[in-house]
Amino acid sequence: MIRFDILSLFPEMFESPFHYSILKRAKEKGLLDICLHNIRDYAEDKHRVTDDAPYGGGGGMVMKVEPIERAISSIVHHRDDVLIVLLTPQGELFNQDIARELSSCSRIVLVCGHYEGVDERVRTCLIDREISIGDYIMTGGEIPAMVVIDAVSRLVPGVLGNDESVVMDSLSDGLLEYPHYTRPANYRGWQVPEVLLSGNHRDIQAWRRRESLRRTRLKRPDLLKKADLSGKDKEILESIKKG
Repeated sequence: MIRFDILSLFPEMFESPFHYSILKRAKEKGLLDICLHNIRDYAEDKHRVTDDAPYGGGGGMVMKVEPIERAISSIVHHRDDVLIVLLTPQGELFNQDIARELSSCSRIVLVCGHYEGVDERVRTCLIDREISIGDYIMTGGEIPAMVVIDAVSRLVPGVLGNDESVVMDSLSDGLLEYPHYTRPANYRGWQVPEVLLSGNHRDIQAWRRRESLRRTRLKRPDLLKKADLSGKDKEILESIKKG
């Protein structure tokens, strides 16, 4: 079971994505808990101000440290069993390895940045880790938080229902996944590869590995530099290169 606490200025954005499909069922099974916290509720002035102009001038507004600190202090009582993450373009680039690492946590607090970002004291005094979902700028950390929750939650045992699906996913072993087919075997002359209809599991596995390597070489050759390839894999790649 994993719990996510989301600190956001716009918690309403999260109401729909987690009420459908796999994540909804995971919540109903008690495998996943998602708690929303409005940062504005922790501002102490009557207007619930959570941002201010930056010292030194410049455009845009900066999220204040006080409401974020109060929010974290209010919901986190033992820091040793909680990971606090800031969603920010300055963070480490999120990938499957990080998702797998985070899936072993029992509780994660996600702080969603907004405007020009957060007061630096949030980053230096309150945060354990910073994560970015890509080298581009978004309007806030809410959608990145959704991406992280989705990617991490599906790795929690029992969430997918079939844990083998996690093992066979693209990027689970550093490569892209092989092609998938289902019925009918022939649609408008578009045929399913014969090997998949053969019932020979050894041949099917060999075909899938070859196609996984072929697809990775074609679409994401950069992944091959980091993948843990066997001698047989390297032989297959050489034969693919030769056509």
